[in-house]
Amino acid sequence: MNWILVIIAGLFEMAFATCLGKARETTGTEMHWWFGGFLASLVASMVLLMKATQSLPIGTAYAVWTGIGAVGTAIIGIVIFKEPATFWRLFFIVTLIGSIIGLKAVSH
Repeated sequence: MNWILVIIAGLFEMAFATCLGKARETTGTEMHWWFGGFLASLVASMVLLMKATQSLPIGTAYAVWTGIGAVGTAIIGIVIFKEPATFWRLFFIVTLIGSIIGLKAVSH
């Protein structure tokens, strides 16, 4: 159950990074809504991570949480924000995914 909380917390990390990107692209009321989404996602992510680390190793849980956020945000950057999808960028995203899976596999 706690690994599910880490995964959901990582998804909220992706959401807060996406909201920051969208807030940067907008102005006025729309920017404030995106900033509100950022704050809500940030709080949800931190609360879920805190809850999960009560019974999971902090180093592994934090690394998996960060990895999910990094991979997801990089993919969102490519798909939504039209960032370049170069070979090396995709290569390192794949290696990061492998590292996340490896960390989860060797943790107790």
